[in-house]
Amino acid sequence: MLIAHDGKSPVVDGAAWVAPDATVCGDVTIAAGARVMHGARVVAESGSAIRIGVNTIVMENAVVRATARHDCVIGAHCIVGPQVHIAGAMIEDEVFVATGASVFHGAKLGRGSEVRINAVVHIKTMLEAGATVPIGWVAVGTPAKILPPDQHDAIWAEQGPLNFPTWVYGLERTTPDLMKAIAKRLSDELGGHRGDGDVE
Repeated sequence: MLIAHDGKSPVVDGAAWVAPDATVCGDVTIAAGARVMHGARVVAESGSAIRIGVNTIVMENAVVRATARHDCVIGAHCIVGPQVHIAGAMIEDEVFVATGASVFHGAKLGRGSEVRINAVVHIKTMLEAGATVPIGWVAVGTPAKILPPDQHDAIWAEQGPLNFPTWVYGLERTTPDLMKAIAKRLSDELGGHRGDGDVE
């Protein structure tokens, strides 16, 4: 399903294919040979854009999002596995993001890198070309430190200063009632979807 959002409609090359039960919403451009499979969601919020390159595959139930603060680009010849979550990241050509992995706002995945099953690439993390994040591991920082999930203190030492609330939502971690403020801001931003409509 192609949906217009905030005056922007998806542009899908005639040689690409979007499954009828997938959702592509807003300022999204999908290149020739790309495939957006069943149940996938590709959503560009107001003021953002998503670009998906030649022969890139977005598998079943994957979510690709862009926000007003963070566009999302996925290069050519990439595979985005089932149940992957990518938000506001820049992904170069020939990257494999495996089932259940997550890639967050402002991350950059270099050409030919791999993010394996259930791995995480945190905000503002730069993964070098050809790098691999092993199954379930966490990449964080620039240059990326790749750590096992049981190393919480080491992960937080890198992740904390990246300041997720400010980078993603524009709110300082010290904001009173932070979760209320985040939820209200997000509610207001997502409220713009009330005016969405199918592209004919």
